[in-house]
Amino acid sequence: MLFQVPAPLLVSLLFLGILLSYILGLKLRQLRARKDISFRSAGLGAFEGALLGLLSLLLAFTFNQSATDFARHLDLLVAETDAIETAVWRADLYPDSLRRAFRSDFREYIAARIAYHDAGMNEEGIRAARHDAEVISSRIWQRAVRVSQQAGEALKSAQMIPAIGSVIDTETRREDARRRHVPDPILWLLFLLCVSGSFVVGHSNTSRKIDWVILCSYSLMTVMTVYIILDMDRPRRGIIETGTAHEHMLYLFNTLQNTAH
Repeated sequence: MLFQVPAPLLVSLLFLGILLSYILGLKLRQLRARKDISFRSAGLGAFEGALLGLLSLLLAFTFNQSATDFARHLDLLVAETDAIETAVWRADLYPDSLRRAFRSDFREYIAARIAYHDAGMNEEGIRAARHDAEVISSRIWQRAVRVSQQAGEALKSAQMIPAIGSVIDTETRREDARRRHVPDPILWLLFLLCVSGSFVVGHSNTSRKIDWVILCSYSLMTVMTVYIILDMDRPRRGIIETGTAHEHMLYLFNTLQNTAH
């Protein structure tokens, strides 16, 4: 699965593949020219343009998908923090004994969600954090249900129960978003088009020498674009992460810790 392969390794191999494909295309053209003196290739014309156009289209499509998915990760993280904060403040509607019990559970719940974020790519750590969060959220939900059955608590529960439901819902949606990635077949096709496009450009080159400045610049810009696509598709590692959006969750946890009594 390509998602498990480090992005720097993938783009390094792609960079080498683009260079080698260009050189192979150029050498093949020169070989054909030596064997057939009538061979004159000024480029593949429409075919070359169509192939490079397809590469550009797939790059744009994949970049847009990765950017959209990354934005969804940020939105869900902010939504989850807001949902938890809303539920915490609605716990203030209850008497002190219930209020303290709810707040204590929410502190533990937030700690579990922070551990879920900090687990990174560690699947065992992610599963453990999810299990802890599910146990705590179930305890919070059951307490809210029991309280709702008491006389005079209907109005408070009508506000608290939807808030808890929103917390559980955003937890599920974050896990679903974590499992969504650019499909491997699309990435394989992208890599194949990058290599094929380089081969075609090399084959259509009428010069006897390789312009390394142009070749390396083209290859570098292509693999940098692919790297950004891969990096946004992996928000738990790499350069582009969700750390800034996670600071709100840490702030909420620290606030609850400081106001605990």
